[in-house]
Amino acid sequence: MGKRLIKYIILIVITVGALLLAQYNKPKEINWLPSFVNDHKIPYGTKVFNEYVQEKFKNVKQVNVPPFEFLAHQDSINGTYVFINNDVTFGEVELHRILDWTSKGNSLFIASSSFEQPLLDTLKLETNNLYNSFENGKAYEHRLVNPQLGNNAAFTFEKDSYTTYFTQDSLPGPITVLGTVSAKNDSVSTKGPSENYNVIRKKYGKGEIILSTFPKAFTNYFILKDHHKEYTAGLISYWDESRSLYLDNHYKSGKSIYTSPMYIFLNIREFKWAYYLALLGVLLYVVFEGKRKQRAIPVIEPLKNQTLAFTRTIADMYYESGETKAIAKHKIDYFLDYVRNHFYFQSIEKTEDFYQNLASRSSHEMEEVEQLFNYINQIESKETITDTELQKLNSLIEKFKKKAHGN
Repeated sequence: MGKRLIKYIILIVITVGALLLAQYNKPKEINWLPSFVNDHKIPYGTKVFNEYVQEKFKNVKQVNVPPFEFLAHQDSINGTYVFINNDVTFGEVELHRILDWTSKGNSLFIASSSFEQPLLDTLKLETNNLYNSFENGKAYEHRLVNPQLGNNAAFTFEKDSYTTYFTQDSLPGPITVLGTVSAKNDSVSTKGPSENYNVIRKKYGKGEIILSTFPKAFTNYFILKDHHKEYTAGLISYWDESRSLYLDNHYKSGKSIYTSPMYIFLNIREFKWAYYLALLGVLLYVVFEGKRKQRAIPVIEPLKNQTLAFTRTIADMYYESGETKAIAKHKIDYFLDYVRNHFYFQSIEKTEDFYQNLASRSSHEMEEVEQLFNYINQIESKETITDTELQKLNSLIEKFKKKAHGN
């Protein structure tokens, strides 16, 4: 290895090492995944909310199974069932079971950016999307209607491209409005009412249903920003503290448990960079030390089957020398051998019984078989034959074989 190559290798190693060191010291990027998982510390996780309700409520239960399975025995479950996710969509049967459970005197709370149509149809509600102006971008102001919960203070959230609200024309009675949302400088960017209802409460049988179109109100980012925790606390105040609280962990956009070994391995910074360095070492080995030492193994072409070429050569020799009689004899011998082997004849006896038997086994008429063998007898009786007679013999034999094989 030359000195110049050694210098290049050292330069490459130093450069790569510097890049890895810079990458290692780089601040970890913020994960803005809207997970809503109760133990996630990322901005849109709900760890802070989960710890708060654990302190405020005496009986909090984490539900890790689908509602359909959890409510299989409804009589033993009473309280408030809470669903918080970017999108909560039940199946038809599951929704029916949840509403049936609610109607027996329980509370259902759903915070979701969108609601499935069967639920909206059941509650006779309609939703719409609210967009802000280009000037204010993603800023929306959320308010609680009850003056005792924040004195109608505005809680600004600046991370949504749009927000959802319940159209006022669709609100049937009796419905209680708990919260509103409006775009900043609403008079410029929107039409219609300046405040739109985004949190409502409706009686359902003996129970009640609370719907919110702002699930991010329960995330770590929103609660820890400024005084926004007052808005979240205001919504939670509508839950009965004396009853059990069931927090759904099934309908979540993120994963609460990561089952991939590589995710766990790469999530630890030291392990991650050890893994990268190992890959770099393998790459360097392949480039500089992994070259093949032995000569390339020569490719030996397999011997070709020359039987067909040999047969054609012999046939051409017979034909060019005018040995049509000899060719016809070989042709007849091969054909008779073909008849014995394919149709299981011990011997060839040119009789009517033989013709009848061969015709039935080869899907021919007896007259066709008899015509073929009569021509064979005619060829065999001649001392010499012409090219035309040889061609006719070959044509009759090939025609017989094609029909015998169903072609």
